Amino acid sequence: MSQLSFEQINTTVLNTLEKPNPAYWRIIAVLFLGIMIGLGFWVYQIIFGLGMAGMNTPVHWGTYLINFVFWVGIAHSGTLISAILFLFRAGWRNPIARAAETMTVLAVMIAGLYPLIHIGRIWVIFYMLPLPNQRLLWPNFQSPLMFDIVAISTYFTVSSLFWFTGLIPDFAIVRDRSEGIKKKIFTVLSLGWTGKSGQWLNYSRGYLFFAALATPLVISVHSVVSWDFALGVIPGWHTTIFAPYFVAGAIHSGLAMVLTLMIPLRKLFKYEDIITINVLASVAKTIVFTGLIVGFAYATELFIAWYSGNIIEQESFRWRAFGDYAPQYWIMVICNTLIPLLFLFKRFRTSIVTLFVISIIVNLGMWMERFVIIIGSVAHDFLPNAWGLYSPPWFEFVLMGFGFCIFFFLFLLFAKHLPSVSMTEMKEHVHHRGGHS
Repeated sequence: MSQLSFEQINTTVLNTLEKPNPAYWRIIAVLFLGIMIGLGFWVYQIIFGLGMAGMNTPVHWGTYLINFVFWVGIAHSGTLISAILFLFRAGWRNPIARAAETMTVLAVMIAGLYPLIHIGRIWVIFYMLPLPNQRLLWPNFQSPLMFDIVAISTYFTVSSLFWFTGLIPDFAIVRDRSEGIKKKIFTVLSLGWTGKSGQWLNYSRGYLFFAALATPLVISVHSVVSWDFALGVIPGWHTTIFAPYFVAGAIHSGLAMVLTLMIPLRKLFKYEDIITINVLASVAKTIVFTGLIVGFAYATELFIAWYSGNIIEQESFRWRAFGDYAPQYWIMVICNTLIPLLFLFKRFRTSIVTLFVISIIVNLGMWMERFVIIIGSVAHDFLPNAWGLYSPPWFEFVLMGFGFCIFFFLFLLFAKHLPSVSMTEMKEHVHHRGGHS
């Protein structure tokens, strides 16, 4: 990567913005069809009610809230990866930083969608906004749902500013090499960037500020999401480990999603010289580290349940491991903690196929983790007469696919119409490594 010239970096990235081929539009069409089908099912549920879903008594939270926590984790990890690695000056982050930041902005939008689906009567969201209304109602800021609204809106604002700030110099490069309407669009987006020393100084300070702000914000906001559960008295939820547990899980799932996105992007856009095997291997090494943290959190939960001497807590975790949802529990453990250990071996973390497959396995495991946490606790509460099982119907899986279709649809639009690799940061890396312009 250090052997690339500045012009080669510009050419490689700008070539991805050329006119799409028919295969690209076919993929876009399939994803758009999936979005329309999901939207139709959502409208159908609004008309006929939440009875269409599989939620019941006592399981009032189903896949809609599972998907919410899953996408919040994906969203939080993207900026966290980019910001923390930027502060530590990790050179291997540069090729993947833009994708991670974009993943954050898109995923937080998808996350905000699922509470709206879960509410059922979407119009009542109006009464949760801190605005005067005809019923003189104000939001209950002690409600976990309000926690989520504040967390999502705050994080979306900061992550969008962080993402857009990093794009400004690249917008100027595209502007200078474009014509017609495209040049006019990027002229507006580049905000008058000319590359003067004063602009670079302000840009560097602003980007550093957002990176420094995003790091503690991500940790605090995802901790707030974990308090949706930790503030309850349900066995398996009422624990102080949830905040670091959720943050570690978010980074773990986000790193896996970065691999899931970057490996096809690397192949389709011919980024092999920029997104090298060493960059992907570095992500894999970090997944090993976060997987060990997640595994430690699983073990700590079991230890706390045993050491507490609380029979109800002990029974709750025994049921998780050996009860009706035992398959989901062991899928979670194996996919999140054991399989990522394969990356300790060089031949696995330098194989494109293995990297891609394990990244999908980790994402599956992290979705199962949210299933086990949410469903495994409310389905097996304090009293046996309040126990119940939950099985999501195909209707909920369609709406889960709805979110994935929106995410990949928007990411593909971004990758084809905006610089998907930061040319500015790549040039800085090449310059510091002794490359030539």
